[in-house]
Amino acid sequence: MAERTTSSITIAAGPSSVTEVIADFASYPEWAGQVKSAQVLTTGDDGRPETVRFVLDAGVISDQYTLGYRWTGDEAVDWHIVQPGTMVAALTGSYRLVPAGDGTTVTYELSVDLKVPMIGMIKRKAEKVIVDTALKGLKKRVEGR
Repeated sequence: MAERTTSSITIAAGPSSVTEVIADFASYPEWAGQVKSAQVLTTGDDGRPETVRFVLDAGVISDQYTLGYRWTGDEAVDWHIVQPGTMVAALTGSYRLVPAGDGTTVTYELSVDLKVPMIGMIKRKAEKVIVDTALKGLKKRVEGR
């Protein structure tokens, strides 16, 4: 099993408000720093995005790829790569949302495997930057609505 980078943050909003922002991929470039664009290609029967094409620029990791999403109500969303890019070979991740008092604790897990050799420590650091930036951006976006 690949190593994963995990981090959590508490957001002052309910899980459905957090999930709504997570599912709004078109707005990711406004709050998820490394995402330059995100285009929903298909949606599921529930109306939520099922496949999304991303353009990412995270410094050492820059690429275009497509992710497939699986939604579990407002409790979780998991994703995996369905069309790798030129640099990203595999990418899996998840958000887990747990009610916490008047808010929601969001845990983000991410694992990225690259087609080019990279020292594990540098890859984990890049994952950590992506995870931490996404969580802080998500918190700011949800709480600022």
